[in-house]
Amino acid sequence: MALCSRVMHRWRILIAAGVLAAGACPASAIYKWTDRAGVVHFADHPAPGAQKIQLDVDVVPAVRTTPIPASPQAGAPVPYVHFTIDSPTREQSFFNEPVPVHLTMQPALRPSDELRWTLNGQALHTDANQVGFALPGLPRGAYSLVATVIDRDSGESLNSASVAFYVHRTSILNPHHHPH
Repeated sequence: MALCSRVMHRWRILIAAGVLAAGACPASAIYKWTDRAGVVHFADHPAPGAQKIQLDVDVVPAVRTTPIPASPQAGAPVPYVHFTIDSPTREQSFFNEPVPVHLTMQPALRPSDELRWTLNGQALHTDANQVGFALPGLPRGAYSLVATVIDRDSGESLNSASVAFYVHRTSILNPHHHPH
């Protein structure tokens, strides 16, 4: 039983390292150290006796693909002053449950605009222009969600900030352990 516990502990350490690496900034440093109890820790700040681990991670910020004017003009697209994914929240974890998705945008989506969603860079096939829905049955892992509004007339688009979230599932190795 103690061996199984150690193996699971090592897996948790590897998962924690992966999560830290996924959220790291380009060329950021992660620090690793072992406490007196033998538990390995990872953090973005140094601790006494910590070993610095250099990470090279590409981060893609949310950007406008084409500038949208700040003030409406005749025939010009209306800027969205608020275009934010409210759910899931940044770095949120889900345990054996559907992931609720919701976008807040002001002004409301115009008839000439189209709303598209991507999950880990792949298009999500949702009902047209949905600002809220659920993602059921996602496998265990880390995910990145982005909403994009596209002006069908001009082709201009605006991406929301990317939201990272995590899905946890009951362990296959230990089905009696439920993460919480």
